[in-house]
Order: sequence, then structure tokens, then C-alpha cells
Amino acid sequence: MTGRPHGYARYNLDSCRCYTCGWARSQYDDQRKHAIRRGTWQPWVDAAPVRLHLTALQGCGIGLRTAAALAGVDRKRLQAVLNGRPERGTGPQEKVRPALAAAVLAIEPTLDNVAPSTPIDATCTLRRLRALAAAGWPQSHIAARLGQTPANYGALLTQTAVTARVARLVRSVYDQLWIADPLDHGVTRRWADQSRAVARKRRWAPPGAWDEATIDDPAAAPEWTGACGTYEGYLIHQRTRIPTCPPCREARRNHTPGSTAA
Repeated sequence: MTGRPHGYARYNLDSCRCYTCGWARSQYDDQRKHAIRRGTWQPWVDAAPVRLHLTALQGCGIGLRTAAALAGVDRKRLQAVLNGRPERGTGPQEKVRPALAAAVLAIEPTLDNVAPSTPIDATCTLRRLRALAAAGWPQSHIAARLGQTPANYGALLTQTAVTARVARLVRSVYDQLWIADPLDHGVTRRWADQSRAVARKRRWAPPGAWDEATIDDPAAAPEWTGACGTYEGYLIHQRTRIPTCPPCREARRNHTPGSTAA
């Protein structure tokens, strides 16, 4: 007996006639009948977009085994779509079930599922490194935690792209250090203050200016004041002597004298 869960597939493929499988089959038949009546019945869709997406995922280092796991389908089903089944003498599938197409097309390359050697945009990695500097972590300490020499670390800060392996490592180090006090981890006050001064001069946003959503959004801007993008945010910049961010400079330009601060 197969380990397939009870339901429509087990009714059809394993001839199981238990109540659960029979109910699933009757529900399928009802839905099919109503869809045919409405003219929306679509048991198959074109496999070409699925094949193109699988090829693109492979270009990012996401192989069929990983894609199958992410889509929740058997790898051989994706093999049939991409290359066919040579052992059966069949070429790539021309049609697939809508559910399979939707599951595969929903897969997006992310930092956690691409191959370690995959090059990715360095923006979010540099944000984390600069935020740690703004929090008082000297470059030499961060470089040591990344297993790099100071020279290699300095070169990393100028990159426009990094490998997924480096991005994952930087994210891990950031998660460990962003809320920690450098003075509790062997950093002298002199070096911590110097790191913060360099970060202020270069306008590197500290960890508090980012949250989990914005730090990984290349289009996002740091939230320096809690009101950035408004005239109130501009005034907070002035009071606290934090270099004015672009959204607040724009708000200042658009501000009408006599209007409310927000």
C-alpha cells in the first residue's frame, strides 16, 4: 500500500474507496461540473512558462531537486516538463496541471535558496556592514568574524555584487552583533567612538534606522528620525544634528511656511 495521503489522488491512483477518498472524488467531480457549466474548466495549461522559469531558476543555482522541494512536487514531474522522460521515449511536456504551474512559478530566488556562488546585489550586505560600523564595531573586528583580512574587508565595502555565501555570512554576523555593545566584546571605547565617527561622516545608517523589512529592500531608505520624509523629520535632523536624509531634504523643499510640521 502506498504512503500517499487519502484524497483524490489516492482514489484514482491506488483505487482506495474509503470515505475520505470517495468524498474527495465527489468534490472534484462537482467542481469540474460547475466549472464546465461556467466555461472556466481548464484542466491543462501551457508548460512553456514553467519550463522557462525552471531554466531561470537553474541559472541561479536552484536545481530540480530544490525546486521540487519548494514546489511540493516530485522531482520527476519537473524533469518531464524540462527535459521529458528519455527512458520512456517522450520529449518535454507541452501541458501541465494548473496547480503544478502555479507552484513552480511561485518559486522566487532568495538569499536562502540560491547556490552559494550565485552573485547577488551587494546593497543589503553593505547596509549591514555599515550599520555595524555606526554601532561602534571597528572594521577589524567585523573582518575577523567574517574570516577576512582587513584588506579584503576594505575591498568588500566597495563591491556592487557579492556571492550568496558572503551575504549569508554577513547577515549571520549582523544578527549576532547589531544589538550587542561592542565594549562588552573586547572593543575599546576609543575604537568604538572612532568607528561611529567614520560612520557619521559617511552618513552610514545605524541598525536602529532599519527594520527586518526595509534592510532587505534595495528601494527602501533608512528611517533616521521616526518621521523621515516629512518636515517634522527634517526638524528632528536639525535638532539632533543628524545629517539630513534625502527624503527629509525633499520634504523641506516642498514645505510651505505656515503649514503644519507634518
